[in-house]
Amino acid sequence: MGTGASKSTDGGSHGGEEEREENLDQAGGQLYVSLKMENYKRKGDLIPHVYGSVPLVGSWDSSKALPMERESASMWELSFVVPPNHETLDFKFLLKPMYNNAPCIVEEGPNRLLTRGTLQGDARLALFRLNAEEVLEYRIFIHADRVSPFDLAASWRAYQENLRPSAVRGIPDVSINSVQELGAENGSSASLELDLEHYLVPAPSTSANSGLVYAANNTETPRSLTRAGVFNNMDASGSVSHFFKDGGVSVDRPATIKEMEVIVPDSSRVYSGSGMVESKSVGAFSPFQKQDSHRGLLVDRGVGSPRLVKSASASTFAIDLKIDAETKNSMPAAAGAVAAAAVADQMLGPKEDRHLAIVLVGLPARGKTFTAAKLTRYLRWLGHDTKHFNVGKYRRLKHGANQSADFFRADNPEGMEARNEVAALAMEDMISWMQEGGQVGILDATNSTKKRRNMLMKMAEGKCKIIFLETLCNDERIIERNIRLKIQQSPDYAEEPDYEAGLRDFKDRLANYEKVYEPVEEGSYIKMIDMVSGNGGQIQVNNISGYLPGRIVFFLVNTHLTPRPILLTRHGESKDNVRGRIGGDTAVSDRGEVYGKKLANFVEKRLKSERAASIWTSTLQRTILTASPIVGFPKIQWRALDEINAGVCDGMTYEEIKKNMPEEYEARKKDKLRYRYPRGESYLDVIQRLEPVIIELERQRAPVVVISHQAVLRALYAYFADRPLREIPHIEVPLHTIIEIQMGVTGVQEKRYKLMD
Repeated sequence: MGTGASKSTDGGSHGGEEEREENLDQAGGQLYVSLKMENYKRKGDLIPHVYGSVPLVGSWDSSKALPMERESASMWELSFVVPPNHETLDFKFLLKPMYNNAPCIVEEGPNRLLTRGTLQGDARLALFRLNAEEVLEYRIFIHADRVSPFDLAASWRAYQENLRPSAVRGIPDVSINSVQELGAENGSSASLELDLEHYLVPAPSTSANSGLVYAANNTETPRSLTRAGVFNNMDASGSVSHFFKDGGVSVDRPATIKEMEVIVPDSSRVYSGSGMVESKSVGAFSPFQKQDSHRGLLVDRGVGSPRLVKSASASTFAIDLKIDAETKNSMPAAAGAVAAAAVADQMLGPKEDRHLAIVLVGLPARGKTFTAAKLTRYLRWLGHDTKHFNVGKYRRLKHGANQSADFFRADNPEGMEARNEVAALAMEDMISWMQEGGQVGILDATNSTKKRRNMLMKMAEGKCKIIFLETLCNDERIIERNIRLKIQQSPDYAEEPDYEAGLRDFKDRLANYEKVYEPVEEGSYIKMIDMVSGNGGQIQVNNISGYLPGRIVFFLVNTHLTPRPILLTRHGESKDNVRGRIGGDTAVSDRGEVYGKKLANFVEKRLKSERAASIWTSTLQRTILTASPIVGFPKIQWRALDEINAGVCDGMTYEEIKKNMPEEYEARKKDKLRYRYPRGESYLDVIQRLEPVIIELERQRAPVVVISHQAVLRALYAYFADRPLREIPHIEVPLHTIIEIQMGVTGVQEKRYKLMD
């Protein structure tokens, strides 16, 4: 604390400070003293105390002794400030029972003497005789610092600031104020123009506007159809441009089946997984798994903590592990439960379970691509390397987009062969990507027959674990809506000028699929039955086990297509924002109060017809105060929405961290995603605690306003925008700006409103 010379129990001082000490004496400097007692075998409820002469307590009466505060399980501490020119400070330690009036136990030996920060005599243990045979020993640490009056005053102000009563004390975690309070007018200075579009600002180029693009176009680019030596593009006539390894391009010519030949496994043999226990009932049953020999794993738990200093033995251990590249690549970029589950799966599961293939099953216009896109986004956000492979994209690239309904007839052998071929190409690409380190692949296609699914299971045997995800919908209204969106957005009908003709063709295609459709009954599967509306339905699971498949089921249970906006905003400017300090729990500044009123005005106008909307805040007072002017909506406080925990750096500026903790500053600069503040959190930790928030946002059918903090909103926004994890710490989330995320059947769209500079 503060500046100046420091003296410890051996009576020595840091060299070259005598002149500074004299100057501090003349300037009225103070002496800051810290007394500590350490014991690992504390008896019962005995609490260490200190009593002594006037500058410390003013009495040798044990009933007035000052209690020491617990610093850790074994350490107790008491700090105080005395004038530097005081007479010799004499004191002793004693132990007092916590809950009864039993006599105090005073340390044995003479009084301890402290003069001008220097302990007189030899340092010694504190000995307490509990009875004739038992003596309790404490190690003693005495430290003294000289501080200037200015440093002391600054420390006192900070102390008072931290002890200032919260401005939101007494506000319940859940509150509903449905009526405008008297005198709660926001005032002309905080009012908004009636036209909310006036406050619109351009969204970043990487915004969450996936709803403006056909979902299948955002899927993985077919590698097998674009790499050198095969072909790059095909128009509707069926011609291809061949690319060779030397970079040259041949003339366009029709592609023959022989040139495009792909080996398709024999699917006539029904797949049977060895050791598999199948169950037709709803539930989760695990296959019998052979336990591999134990494999050592290195899991990145974050950098920056003093506890992560490497020792020689740790280095030797790391060398002996000899982790194979495949194991290392299959670990998710995650912390907490996700990392723990990945370790368990790697250590105990069969090799093929390191990679998971989610294979979609269902008739067209049942929301398969929508479900696959949402699941891909969720798994990526959790830290799993996930890719979405759309077989329709392969088909259009190889055979053209303008295929009529006859192409999809089951009695069309050419069409059947072509569709199985592109399905096999997509599956091969997905397996190849997994073998390069990918973790979860999602194969998006109808896969509507047992023959097709058996082919895929045969291809995956020994390479990855397959879970079929079947989407069933019996709501004609939803099916009709999906069909119309398909005609409007799908490249299959981009060149069809007649909407009604396109609609007739797609319904004919659908009828062709319905004639041969076979529901999933084999292997591991998840059935979603009438789940997309968000109004009930049912989900069935068979032979599903493991952490990740379980999380997938839980996520799918809570997803639906109901359109609704989600508004994300930071709290109004806080007093720590003005000071440039991180963390803390200060109130909002004057500008922050104005923003709270403007935000209330905005919410009232934007959600005036949405009385089922709710307001979510963190438990820190700057978000609660920002939300306080909003009336008419329920307010819920979430601990999970609290700002990233800065640990020992809480309340510091970045300049102070750079000056006083340069190693931490550089570690954070090197990897902000994984950096964990000492005794604090990393961005990966924040993502883990935000998963329940994401699940609830997906489950909600009404609008939600989330008032939180920069790091938290970065992580939430990255989920909706499908931004890579490495970008999360660098996403711009400015103060006094509202990010509106519109969720619905077409995907995710974004708007931004800037209410104040």
